[in-house]
Amino acid sequence: MTDEDFSFHAGREKAVSIKSEEDIQTFNGSWYRGASTNFIPSKKMLDADSAFKRFIIKGYEPPEAFIDKSTVVTAFGSCFAQNISKWLLANGYNVLGKKLNLNSHIIRFGEGLVNTFAILEQLEWAFENKSLEEGLWFGENKEIVLPDEEVQQQTKELLIKTEALIITVGLSEVWFDKVSGRAFWRSIPAENFNSERHGFRLTSVAENLESLEKIIKLRDKYMPDCNIVFTLSPIPLMATFRDINCISANTVSKSILRIALDDLISQKHEKVYYYPAYELVKEVYPDPFDADNRHPKKVYIENIMQLFARVYCTNS
Repeated sequence: MTDEDFSFHAGREKAVSIKSEEDIQTFNGSWYRGASTNFIPSKKMLDADSAFKRFIIKGYEPPEAFIDKSTVVTAFGSCFAQNISKWLLANGYNVLGKKLNLNSHIIRFGEGLVNTFAILEQLEWAFENKSLEEGLWFGENKEIVLPDEEVQQQTKELLIKTEALIITVGLSEVWFDKVSGRAFWRSIPAENFNSERHGFRLTSVAENLESLEKIIKLRDKYMPDCNIVFTLSPIPLMATFRDINCISANTVSKSILRIALDDLISQKHEKVYYYPAYELVKEVYPDPFDADNRHPKKVYIENIMQLFARVYCTNS
């Protein structure tokens, strides 16, 4: 912690105290801490205006902000991506797909692409014409969404124009097609469910990391100048189909994705970043959710996006 002063107090065992203007945090000092040590901040420390820079975004900052009002931004993934798109649009940023209301799945249904496999599949379909079997995609109104050549082309053109891509992943529990092994966008409508065709499982860290790495490779090949910001949606599962309670299942689901993202970011890919919206909601904000215990309160969404702009946007 470069912003804090370290002092050691003699006693029965040595202790280390982290002093700041807001508080003093004391820890057992008898253990070797390593060359780089970042202690947990106290609640008083987190209340400081400088807390975001010191305790939240530290280690994930880009070298400089890269989004201005002319930068072509595309945001999709989990439903939390809708909050990002809305805020950027409302504040005058160039969320091109939303502004033009393009007939692209990542625009029309982008907030329903909640797993890394569906996100990757859209990019593979757009860029590399990966064949897709009909009946695997369902829209939010339970309609079957069909692969369409015009939609594919619009998706490709939008992605090629995109200069900042914000991808929000949401869950690692997936419904999948037992024939092809492909993951569905979301749950299966009851009238379409076929136990011989449709399966459910929890995906692994390795599987999600592989999808994320493939996304980066497609970026490198087709849109090399594009910055990517990954976020993890703080919105929990509405329900789990595992035979355990939903709270525990959600913890596991989010943990798998967070580890996969950490592994990806640790690889130090150029122009690939992580924004800790999940940590803000889960670790910083008091009582962060509305009465449904799923959706973050508007005041916190606004704060999350203001902090996002502070790091990534030149017009903030």
